[in-house]
Amino acid sequence: MRPVLPVALLAAALLASPALVPTATAQTAPLTIEQVMADPEWIGPPVEEATWSWDSRHVQYALKRDGSPVRDTFRQDLGGGAAARVADDQRGTLEGQAPVYDSSRQRMAFVRDGNIFIRDLRSGALTQLTRANQEAEQPQFTTDGGLAWRVGPQWYRWWPGGVVAQAAEVKAENDPAAPSKDALRAYQLRVLKTLAEDRAKREAVREQQQAWRKADASQAPATVYLGNKLSIEGSALSPDGRWLLVVTQEKNGGAGQAGKMPKYVTESGYEEFQEVRTRVGRNLPLPNRLWLVDLANAGARELKFDALPGIDRDPLAQLRKAAGQEPMQGERAVRIEADREGPAIRWSNDGRNVAVLVRAIDNKDRWIASVDLDKATLASRHRLTDEAWINWGFNDFGWLGDNRTLWLLSEESGYAHLYVAGERGRARALTSGKWEASMPELSADGRSFNFLCNRQQPGRYEVCNVGVDGGQVRELTALQGVESFQTSPDGRQLLVEYSRSYLPTQLAVVPAAGGEARVLTDTRSAAFKARDWIQPQIVQIPSKHGAGTVWGKFYAPATREAGRKYPIVMFVHGAGYLQNVHQRYPAYFREQMFHNLLVQQGYIVLDLDYRGSEGYGRDWRTAIYRNMGHPELEDYRDGLDWLVANQHGDVDHAGIYGGSYGGFMTFMALFRAPGVFKAGAALRPVADWSQYNHEYTANILNTPDIDPEAYRISSPIEYADGLQDHLLIAHGMIDDNVFFRDSVVMSQKLIELHKDNWEIAPYPLERHSFTRADSWLDEYKRILKLFDATLK
Repeated sequence: MRPVLPVALLAAALLASPALVPTATAQTAPLTIEQVMADPEWIGPPVEEATWSWDSRHVQYALKRDGSPVRDTFRQDLGGGAAARVADDQRGTLEGQAPVYDSSRQRMAFVRDGNIFIRDLRSGALTQLTRANQEAEQPQFTTDGGLAWRVGPQWYRWWPGGVVAQAAEVKAENDPAAPSKDALRAYQLRVLKTLAEDRAKREAVREQQQAWRKADASQAPATVYLGNKLSIEGSALSPDGRWLLVVTQEKNGGAGQAGKMPKYVTESGYEEFQEVRTRVGRNLPLPNRLWLVDLANAGARELKFDALPGIDRDPLAQLRKAAGQEPMQGERAVRIEADREGPAIRWSNDGRNVAVLVRAIDNKDRWIASVDLDKATLASRHRLTDEAWINWGFNDFGWLGDNRTLWLLSEESGYAHLYVAGERGRARALTSGKWEASMPELSADGRSFNFLCNRQQPGRYEVCNVGVDGGQVRELTALQGVESFQTSPDGRQLLVEYSRSYLPTQLAVVPAAGGEARVLTDTRSAAFKARDWIQPQIVQIPSKHGAGTVWGKFYAPATREAGRKYPIVMFVHGAGYLQNVHQRYPAYFREQMFHNLLVQQGYIVLDLDYRGSEGYGRDWRTAIYRNMGHPELEDYRDGLDWLVANQHGDVDHAGIYGGSYGGFMTFMALFRAPGVFKAGAALRPVADWSQYNHEYTANILNTPDIDPEAYRISSPIEYADGLQDHLLIAHGMIDDNVFFRDSVVMSQKLIELHKDNWEIAPYPLERHSFTRADSWLDEYKRILKLFDATLK
């Protein structure tokens, strides 16, 4: 399937500022570090917030305005013609993001600017249900043809032709009408008849009011009180309006000691301090409790987790024992998984079944459990166990059209795949193979699933399709770098967001049954497109350490001189669990341009998806469990050997650099393999994993009190004595992700060790991700200077 020509190019409106963009005649001139690290506006804006119009004949999307943080919305007619900017007085006609549809797909509901709207897909009539300063969320159609939504912890409901009414009110407070259990109060009521009679009269009135409320459909449901020792974390209303599942945690639970981050460059002229996160293991996440609220009877019953298989198993028992800790008592603490809008709770369309995703706080188990609404009990429908950690992705689940069968994603085979689970029996796989399925959604007719897959290569993503009963998996697109997709309201087309190595996110439309892609946008500037960028080669590096194949991106001159050896730069992506060897526009687009500059100046460059990276299955992801920095370094040493053996690489002149996790790995490379890399640039690096956050670190290394050896093995500061080569540390001083403190402490360690040939560059106004072009330029000028001085 070949993409056809664009419907419209937004040429004149999208050209970057002349002050920032080289002229067309200058495109043949060599790249400069100033151009590579300039404000990315010169590239052209990526497409944002794309969605369908109600009639499936138009799409709308946002583009950042040149020289401004303001976004404009454009509307593109699929019949042809140029995209048009939506005027301010026409914004009331726009659709909202992530619409939901009724069971017949004749109406859709959405949130726009915090308010709720319903669109009739037959006539296009738009009905606004709310106009308030409070943000409405989670619109959902109800079984009686109405709509429900949430504002904060409270739920509201609308009936066609009727009024907006409160559907549920749950408060984390004590019931003011409930009798006190104070002994003195009970004594007074016993000895004083008048007080007892007054109380009985009040109770009679209250009971009458409750009876009237139950019998009178025009009244809102009674408030349900859960007590003042809890805080409400989220809730989910059943489509029939009868039930509410509420997630709570302990109010004012201990959150651990927060950090204090100094800010030196301030408008006030004085030092200021920002409170930042706690460190790993310094108070575990608070456990959740789950409540089933009967809105018809204003009652709440707690749903216990004791029926979940393995809830009383301690996967850390041996580590706990080795650390001299007491064994675990009772059940493990759990939390309800959270998604984009609230807790991961899914009601069937008829409101008779509900499922919830429960995760152990130690993250070794994940359950999808259904609720017996009559008995107020949980029953496990699927359990996923991992001795390392459960992936924080691939947690999608829901109900098929029969309202009884669950569908879900699971990594149980070693790769994320799509499963269905009936009321009894094991989950059945709909997809399989050494590739990953992600972002599944039911097709408009409910007969199949559309999802992203990387079947052909780990870094090539397409929209795929499989029937709800299984069968052949089909690829519906051939765009190579698909990022996401949306089905049109009429169910006949897919709006696809895709990108390429030098193409930021763009839009194309594909028939829902598959076929040729119709490209809608190309928002790049003329200056950026005029450049002859190096297309990175996707390469496979054989592992000498039992890892099989390590995928990489290789940048080199089109032709290399016979007999010449080229200095080597190796790039390490951040986040650990992130994929950078793919066909999409990279998160590291500046680094990609920098690699072009390096090749221009005589280097060859290799960028690897080392072990721990995303896109390669469970075993690749968990290969770093309790051992961070070791398998990854083996992969880079294998990459270095491959460059020397196959690509004219100079083994005596190799350098390495990266940010965040890449900075951590630069430390590990220079400290644990002295002499192998002659220079390294560690940007915003982790020096000591005991200083990082709990949610990320405890998955991979457990907690420092239970698993101190994992932290000793994995923290670069433990190996700093190995430094003998040239090191640059660069770090934003108000980084609230990896604290600047990591680089300060590492500096002190290197001072104590009397190390030479290292320097630190602090950036007073930058956080983890730099936002200022002058900071990017300063940082990368230093990196380039380091490599030129040591690798040539």
